[in-house]
Amino acid sequence: MASSRSKSIRLDDNTLGLVRRLLQNHVRPHYWRIGVALVCMAIAAASTAALAKLMEPVLDDVFFNRDQDRLIAIGAMVLGVFLAKGMGTFGQSVLMNFVGFKIIADFQERMFAHLMRADLAFFHANSAGGLVSRFINDVQVLRKAVSDTLTGIGKDTLTLAFLIAVMFYQDWALALVAFFAFPTAVLPIVKIGRRMRRVSATTQDEIGGLSTLLDEAFQGVRHVKAYGMEEYEKRRANAAIQSIFRLLFKATTTRALTHPIMETLGGIAIVAVIYYGGSQVIAGEKTPGTFFSFMTALLLAYEPMKKLANLNANLQEGLAAAQRIFTLIDVEPGIVSRPGAPRLAVAGGEVRFEAVDFGYAPDQPALESVDLLVPAGKTVALVGPSGAGKSTILNLIPRFYDIEGGAVRIDGQDVREVNIASLRAAIGLVSQEIALFDDTVRANIAYGRPEASEAEIVAAAEQAGADGFITGLPSGYDTHVGGRGVKLSGGQRQRLAIARAMLKNAPILLLDEATSALDANTERQVQAALKELMRGRTTLVVAHRLSTVLDADIIYVMEGGRVIESGSHGELMARGAVYARLYARRAGEDTPEEVLKIPSESDPKADTATDSTTAGARAARARA
Repeated sequence: MASSRSKSIRLDDNTLGLVRRLLQNHVRPHYWRIGVALVCMAIAAASTAALAKLMEPVLDDVFFNRDQDRLIAIGAMVLGVFLAKGMGTFGQSVLMNFVGFKIIADFQERMFAHLMRADLAFFHANSAGGLVSRFINDVQVLRKAVSDTLTGIGKDTLTLAFLIAVMFYQDWALALVAFFAFPTAVLPIVKIGRRMRRVSATTQDEIGGLSTLLDEAFQGVRHVKAYGMEEYEKRRANAAIQSIFRLLFKATTTRALTHPIMETLGGIAIVAVIYYGGSQVIAGEKTPGTFFSFMTALLLAYEPMKKLANLNANLQEGLAAAQRIFTLIDVEPGIVSRPGAPRLAVAGGEVRFEAVDFGYAPDQPALESVDLLVPAGKTVALVGPSGAGKSTILNLIPRFYDIEGGAVRIDGQDVREVNIASLRAAIGLVSQEIALFDDTVRANIAYGRPEASEAEIVAAAEQAGADGFITGLPSGYDTHVGGRGVKLSGGQRQRLAIARAMLKNAPILLLDEATSALDANTERQVQAALKELMRGRTTLVVAHRLSTVLDADIIYVMEGGRVIESGSHGELMARGAVYARLYARRAGEDTPEEVLKIPSESDPKADTATDSTTAGARAARARA
């Protein structure tokens, strides 16, 4: 059994490694933009410091000395400083937002590309809601952290540096008095940041869980209502929402701890400056303008100092998000083409299973010593109860999973030794689990062959018995089917899936309950088209209907992951064993179009003709 695996990197204990990886792989391509943004930040920071410095001549020259010429000059300088600050802030904002959003786009593109390479086992082990949460929420947290961190390191640090320079220029002793207490804030701020990282990681996990819960509830709303479980689902959602609320509130409370620390230290600094600087002004050692210029610089420095105090918390939140993102980006598929693997060369399309063992999980075998032959150009049916291993066999032929023992061969070639793309290109698949996308009917049929012509698409639809209902749709082949094809009935969705397989025209066909959602009349039409399509092609079908079984060249009866009987319909009936008893029981109870073994759950939107046909057959038997 194969599964996706992650690189052995202990991201939790490697903060420097995370930062280095972010900078080298995702920030480095934007260094020149960040460089220009830093110039803009420096202009804005210098402008802020200049405003503080201008307070000295405003008070000393204008208010105390009443110098008219200086008033005009200072007014012009203040206007120029604000213009420079505005332009610098504009440039910094545009460039840093571009970098942040581009990093998001790069991450999402890489995440999606890696997820598309991941094995099916990975998706079975990870909920769709959790993956979507990482794809949407985590990258937003990371974007904010990157943007805030770069801005903090750039603009806030530069602003603080320029303002400190002004203060030391005015009075270095007074500057030391102002900042003597601030180093004591470093340790608690670091501890707050570490706590923020843990809380943020847990919060993102909980948001992923809520996304999964909502997806399940919305997709299964028919069952929720049918079983009267609205209140139950409401309680589940409320519990998840309240858990996220508590975590978000804890994160906010933790982050807010920096405020009393910085406010207290800021108050101490200002009081110290007032006492020390005020005494100098009273003693005539300093002018009021110099003192108020210093005070202005100190007050202006307070805001960037508070932002820098929160910088570590922002960074830790971003690192927690980055860690979750990298666990996806680092996913390596366990099922890949070996280097230099040849393309699959299909001659007749014979499929052979040789003593195949397989399990989806350790100590839980799904197939045991399965020997099976699908002769080239023949139709083979698999019958048996749910969980017997029928669909597993279909999954192993295109190598969605790797076997644990034995071999799966196509025309004598081990599927593990050939190029995966060429292997899957030679296989057409129609499953009861229909994958339709929120696109047009035309695009859904042409999925896998987007270059197909209009005539080919229409021909495939006609063969599948779909053209009739398609032309009756509001926009015909241009009608959007909605997510998962919700705007279509079950039978209509099934026929589009069959049309897609017909258009692919692969030499090997895998049909997993391919006509289970069709009414009797439409099934006959589709079965006729499938017979034409299957002629000369290798077909393996999971059969639940008597009509499918009767047409098969070979029938394999499965139970408990093993093949217990095989042969043609006539041969198996002559033996009088499991298949014969199953056939006799079902043939006596159902019409030829009905399900051979336990029926699958039907879709409420399935064509109403199915119900009417079945009801009519039962009524006829009752009258007889």
